[in-house]
This record gives sequence, C-alpha cells and structure tokens, in this order.
Amino acid sequence: MEPDHDRPKPPDEGAELAALRARVAELEARPSARRPRARSFLAVLLVLVAAVLTPLSIVSTWAKNQIGDTDNYVAMMAPLASDPDVRAAVTDRVTGAVMRHLDVKALLSDVSPADRPVLDKALSKLNGPLTTGMSDFVHGTVEGFVAGDAFARIWTDLNRTAQSATVKALSGSGGGAVKLTGDTVTIDLAPVVDRVKQRLVDRGLGIAAKLPEIHTDFTVLTSDSVGKAKKWFRALQLLGFWLPLVTLVLAAGGVLLAVRRRRALVTAALAVAAGAAVLGLAVWLGRAFYLDSLPSEVSQPAAGSVFDALVGRMRALVRLVVTLGVVVALAAWLTGEGRAATRVRAMWSGGIGAVRDAAGFTGGPVGRWVHRARRPLNWTVVVVAAVVLVVWDRPTDLVTVWIALCALFVLAVVEFLDDDSSPRMAAPG
Repeated sequence: MEPDHDRPKPPDEGAELAALRARVAELEARPSARRPRARSFLAVLLVLVAAVLTPLSIVSTWAKNQIGDTDNYVAMMAPLASDPDVRAAVTDRVTGAVMRHLDVKALLSDVSPADRPVLDKALSKLNGPLTTGMSDFVHGTVEGFVAGDAFARIWTDLNRTAQSATVKALSGSGGGAVKLTGDTVTIDLAPVVDRVKQRLVDRGLGIAAKLPEIHTDFTVLTSDSVGKAKKWFRALQLLGFWLPLVTLVLAAGGVLLAVRRRRALVTAALAVAAGAAVLGLAVWLGRAFYLDSLPSEVSQPAAGSVFDALVGRMRALVRLVVTLGVVVALAAWLTGEGRAATRVRAMWSGGIGAVRDAAGFTGGPVGRWVHRARRPLNWTVVVVAAVVLVVWDRPTDLVTVWIALCALFVLAVVEFLDDDSSPRMAAPG
C-alpha cells in the first residue's frame, strides 16, 4: 500500500516545546507594566519634593552665608549708612533722645540769684520758641554728623562689633548693641549720641557735656514672626549647606528614574524654578504686609530700606535659581526630537548657514574640527555661562541678560564655524 503524501505530518512536539519556552523567556525578559509605573511615580514624587525644598534651600543658604556670617552681614548693612531714609530716621531718633535730656533752663545756670526771678519769668514766656530753636540746633548738628563719614564708620563698627545683628537677636545669645526685645530687633545708637554730644559742645552748647549716657534704640526689624523665626533660625543655619545639596540630588534622582528623561529634566528644571519664584513672590508680598504692620513711631521708608538690605541676597538667589531652571529646561527641550524643537533648530542653523554662505566662508580644517567637537563645545559654553552666573557676586537682571547674550553669541560663532551643510542648532545636544 502506498503512503498517503497528502496527509499532514504529526507536529514535532520537541520544536513546539522549544518555541513555547523561548516565548515564555521573552515575556519574562520584558519589564512588567508595573515597573515603569512605579518608576514614573517615584520620579514625579522626587521632583515634587525637590520643588518644595527649593524655597527652604534658598532661605537656609541665605541664613547661613548672609545673616550668619559677620563679614557678609556687615557688607550687607554698610550701605544703609548712606541711605537717605535711614539717615533721616537716625537723625530724628537721636535728636529726640538728646532733647529729652537737655534742660533749657540749665543753659543760664550761672546767672546770679538776684536775676533768677526775672530770668524765670522771661523763660516762661519764651519757653516754646527757645525749645524750638534749641531742637532745630540739635537736629541740624545731628543731621550734619549723620551725613559724614564718621557716622558711616560708626555704623559699620556697630554692626561688626555686634557680630551679626540678626544672629544675636534670633539666637538670643550675647548682649551689646544688638538685642531682641519681644518681637523687635533694635540697635542701640549710644555711640552716635556720644559723638553728637561732643559736636554740640564744639559748636558752643557747653551744657551738652553734662548730658548723661543716653541709650536710644533704632529698630532694625519688628514683626510677630521674629519670635517664631528664633525657633527655626538655628536649624536653617545647620541645613545651610546640606539642604541645597539634598534638593539637587532629589531632582537628579527624579530625572534618572524617569522613563523619558529629557521630558523629566524639563519638568524638574521648571518645577525648581517655580519653587524659587514662589519664594520671591512671598518676599514681595511679605514686604508690603510688614511695612503696613509697623508701629507709628517706626519710620516706614527706613524700615523698607533695612528690609531690602536684609533680603537683597535672598532675592538674588531667587533670580539665579529661576534663571538656571529656565535655561536648563530650554536647553533640554531644544535638544529633543519634538516638532517645535526641531523647527527652532532648523531656523537657527539655517539662518546662520545662510549668513555663512553669503559671506563665502569655508571653514577648512578649523570648520571640520568644530563640526566634530560641536557638542562638547556647545556644552562648554553653557556650563561656563552657568558658572559665571553662579559665582557672580549679587548678579543683577542686567548682568544676567548680558551673560545670556554673550553665551548666545559664542554659540552662534560655533555654528558659523561648523562647515557641515546640514542645518544644526548650536545648542547642547
């Protein structure tokens, strides 16, 4: 009997088993759906925590390096000696203190007893004009002294001798010229009063030499939150170095854990910048609320100048973090494969390439080397610009703009020297 060639052959069970095993191994090798979800959740969580810690990092850095450091604090407060509002407030404060201890009748104490009744009768009628004239004389003397270099030296020495005014106040340690009374930080202007007394004597007001030692306080800061800040200030000082580092590590960890790292980098950079911007907004609003809550005897213009001096470095740090966050986010977005980013890169490279072609420039060996090293060159420009912005002492908005413009110019030069004909953007790739 002939075999039936049309009948199907029985399946090879060994081959099927091998194929099944290979399929199972392939499925086991694939990452589970839960794993990317867990990674994404953890990445988002780390980025959010970094954004929340950003304002605290800035405040802790400010508390440690500006308020807690004597030299930095003196450099921060010294310009107030030439501030018109502070000078006016100090002048009024010292004049009032001197006039409270100045006995007008004692000016004529050498008059003979026989003439005292006539003198007392005259003084009773001239007491108002005489007191006003004396007050104007003292005020002019104080004003002249405060406008001079001697007051600037006393002001600087006062803050330096007291080490850090706010550190002493918030830590509750030490005494001296700076103290915390309730919720008010004050500076004792006794050294200024002593110099003013000598000036009054030199100008012919000999009775000023008999004035006792006069202590009068100049309010540096007053707020219901000063007492509360006292509890947290030491912690902020201790965290001054570690908290910014932890914030940076958390943000970097969130980016590295993310499935789409470029998108995570953009999100993390913008989140950190947003956290810093929230702090800047809080400082701006806090200034307005603080000035509105001041007692009537405190000069609002002078208090505003002191407040601006105290938080000036904090504002600079806010601008720095916001700027770096936006720059990093923009660089990460531009180096991505998105349609808009690709279009922007094409416009950048095409525009500079058109200028190069119109100039008839050929890069030659230099152009070929630039083309090979374009990516490290561009990253070097970005890193150098960021480092300059970070190490610049108190960078203003104008300084930030100029650093950005210089970086863009150098990136444009790199793109111009690149002799590759395909459109490319001179940005970190």
